[in-house]
Amino acid sequence: MGSFQSLPDDHQYRTLSQKTGFSLEQIAILHNRFKQLSQNEETLRRDDLKTIQDLESNPIRYQIIEAFFDRRNFQKDGVGSVEEIGFEEFLTVMSYFRAPAHRITEEQKEEMRRAKLRFLFNMHDTDNDGTITLEEYRHVVEELLSRSGALGRETAKGIADAAMLEVASISVGPMAPDEFYEGITFEQFLKILKGIEIETRMHIRFLNMDTTVLCKQHCV
Repeated sequence: MGSFQSLPDDHQYRTLSQKTGFSLEQIAILHNRFKQLSQNEETLRRDDLKTIQDLESNPIRYQIIEAFFDRRNFQKDGVGSVEEIGFEEFLTVMSYFRAPAHRITEEQKEEMRRAKLRFLFNMHDTDNDGTITLEEYRHVVEELLSRSGALGRETAKGIADAAMLEVASISVGPMAPDEFYEGITFEQFLKILKGIEIETRMHIRFLNMDTTVLCKQHCV
């Protein structure tokens, strides 16, 4: 896993800054949080993230934690999951929640948007088959609705089914009653979310810090 030194001006920190877009000061802050969560160990495990109180009531707690151990999110063309991560992997995953800098080109902005959407897609594509199926989508929506306490499990299932079929109609068009819907691909996912501003909406609060605020304070 990604090794690191504790000095904020270390060469590895500068390399991480270029890779993730975080400043050296931001990396130092995130490094301190990493050490708190890992209890000063060199690696972080799932159980360490499960201790975060802000995650306990989050309906997609499982998906959030798994995202930190998903090789697809490490920007190294990996697949599958790992049992523990180093600071480099932790920082790389955190960078998906980073707000864009003020002075970037349209090409850079589009690249960041695509990376964020890929991260969201991976989070829902839990079986890593390249599509988001009705079952995967339903699971997330069910948890969001049923845990709110306002709806029963069966009602939540019905709403989840209807929502996914609506997504299907947008991405692949009308389907016959007996036609099986296999799920949407990443390219279809991009099409569905076209025009929806997401660059500044993806931020994270469950680590006792807000990456959107963090970036506003230090990004240029």
